[in-house]
Amino acid sequence: MTKLRAVLLAALACALLTGGIALLGRTEKGLEWARVVPAGDCQCADGSEFAFWERRADPARVVLFLNGGGVCWDAKTCAFTGEHGESDFYDWSSRGVEPENRSGMFDVTRGDNPFANFSYLYVSSCTGDAHLGDVAQAYTPELTVQHRGYVNGTAALAYLAAHYPGATEVVVVGKTAGSVAAPIYGGLVADLLPKARVTVFGAQSGAWPDHPGFNADVLDARWGAYKAVPAWAVDGLTARDWGVPRFWIQAGRHNPELVLGRFDFAYDPHAASELAPWASGSTLDVITANETAIEAAGVRLHSYTAPGDDHGLFEFDKFYTIKVRSVRLVTWLDALVGDAPPVDVGP
Repeated sequence: MTKLRAVLLAALACALLTGGIALLGRTEKGLEWARVVPAGDCQCADGSEFAFWERRADPARVVLFLNGGGVCWDAKTCAFTGEHGESDFYDWSSRGVEPENRSGMFDVTRGDNPFANFSYLYVSSCTGDAHLGDVAQAYTPELTVQHRGYVNGTAALAYLAAHYPGATEVVVVGKTAGSVAAPIYGGLVADLLPKARVTVFGAQSGAWPDHPGFNADVLDARWGAYKAVPAWAVDGLTARDWGVPRFWIQAGRHNPELVLGRFDFAYDPHAASELAPWASGSTLDVITANETAIEAAGVRLHSYTAPGDDHGLFEFDKFYTIKVRSVRLVTWLDALVGDAPPVDVGP
């Protein structure tokens, strides 16, 4: 049995041994969410219960939504401070992170919503590791953080495979830190549902650098990501050769049928401040360099870059109003998930 299949089967066991399902309720916009509590090793950073949310609609078309929630990598940023499981740096429990019937892509009453009729699995991060970790990290004698984002995320992924086995279209949508791992999850979806057309749309992580220090000190030493993520050895590169931009390369090479797309604001202030220790040049410079490197490796990455220093996308009306060079973002997304992937759009 390969390491990848063993990991997925373990996740499947975690997903199927559900601790419970509860309805969040129906609102004026018609969304109904069910809270799914996996068993097994799934947990949040403080060891508390992890859960994800399901909106059941068309069983053939599914959005796997990897929410943001911040990241941490030392005793200061990973401390369990703040209220309701949220600190200034990351969400360390699942309290208060349930989906709401917001505007943006979660308003399923809009005719121009590309995902209006899709089923949703809404997976929030509560582990500070961008859905990538699998380690208990002791930052101080008093602070041990359960970086179990990959365990939690693959439990939701296995639930998707088990409950939507006939899915023909799956869109993995990653928000901010959630978009870091989106291409990996896209590749895993394609492995589990080989008959489905899989699209990956990652928003607002285009400026994460491929920096040896970040890769070694955070991805590996802090989060244990290299021991968790699938060992897709492509052209001699194993998991330990991956940095965040290379997640797109490895996923695209692992499965050339994946449709890969990303969105960024050109000068997102959160990306600039969060990644300052490892980045050089402006946010747009890093975004452009990353995309150039990905495509130079032979992987097509469809991109939409909006001007300005904005932040936030999916829960806001701007999801529908953003337009660059006469191309609306939702029109571009329609094409991305359709049969004619769009041309790149930039400021």
